[in-house]
Amino acid sequence: MVVTLVALLAGLSFGTGILIFRHFKADASATSRLYSGVFGGLNNPRPGAEAEALLRLGEEVRALGLPLVVTDTAGRVTAAANLPFEAALDDPRVKVYAGRLDRQNPPITDATIGTVHYGPLPAQRNLIALAVLQGLTIAVMVGVAVFAYRSAMSAQRDRLWVAMAREAAHQMGTPLTSLQGWIERVRSRATPPPGLADHLSADAERLDRVAQRFERIGNPAKREPIGLGALADRVAGYFRPRLPRHANMIDLRVEAPGAGPTVLGDPVLLEWALESLVKNAIDALQGRPGAIILRIGAEDNMGAIRVFDDGPGVPKELRRTLFEPGTTTKRGGWGIGLALSRRVVEDAHGGALMLEPTEKGTCFVMRVPLAAQAT
Repeated sequence: MVVTLVALLAGLSFGTGILIFRHFKADASATSRLYSGVFGGLNNPRPGAEAEALLRLGEEVRALGLPLVVTDTAGRVTAAANLPFEAALDDPRVKVYAGRLDRQNPPITDATIGTVHYGPLPAQRNLIALAVLQGLTIAVMVGVAVFAYRSAMSAQRDRLWVAMAREAAHQMGTPLTSLQGWIERVRSRATPPPGLADHLSADAERLDRVAQRFERIGNPAKREPIGLGALADRVAGYFRPRLPRHANMIDLRVEAPGAGPTVLGDPVLLEWALESLVKNAIDALQGRPGAIILRIGAEDNMGAIRVFDDGPGVPKELRRTLFEPGTTTKRGGWGIGLALSRRVVEDAHGGALMLEPTEKGTCFVMRVPLAAQAT
């Protein structure tokens, strides 16, 4: 990409140089003809040769396209060539045009013929236009080069994330296998601690799902029917036993019309995105009592999950960059949860994840096309 841009820019510069060379060559030829005509007429002893030379000089000037107005010492127009309009010499517009020419080039005053007012050659105007065009082209090329560079850097970062995620999934395999073995040993005891094996098994299943999530990064998302109500119940069911029950109690509830509405998507990735939103809501409460509501619905051919919390809300200065990697309000946080969630919802499922305005607390809404619309 960069090599192509450089080659194109070099070709443009070379072409411009050729045009300028041809212009100066033609200009030198025209100047030589003018000089030879005037010099030859002035040095020709034949009667009337000077007058003929002046006539040829006028024809050469008109042929060059040089706009020209000659005025005498009294300011009367005595000659004109290449005017942009048809007019007699005594037309007031000719004197006005002479003033315009003086603003472009300083007039030449001669005690014999008066004052010569002249403008640029057409070739000069073309060169100016060519220079402007070349400047615009270079600006566009620089813009495209910057865009290509940023795209390349973004692609490189994406490849790095994919490699890191897959390596993390690979590294988690060994402790998962070991954990499953320890769970079986706990279950086999004559008097195992009540509920311990179940909690360990649930955590092992979650680690296994996390490993599956990392393995999905960089691969096409699956397309399976998913009930958003059932998805919200599953996520809430995981978090409820891990929320404080006595001091600073958090109430997590789901408001859904049954197991639906149904969307087509990757259940592992969508569960990941929703868990990230719920985890953010828990962190937003910052050790204070509160409520988190997962409200399920359908609107505009999209299934929607809204995650409400009655915490302090998102600071105004962070709202514009909230979904960019590295943006976080948590001490020691990496700021990648919302960025990954948006990629899951928008890039992998053609949906939308955004922050909705609310009078109190925070509300994130996750929208995914309904199954009937996705097919």
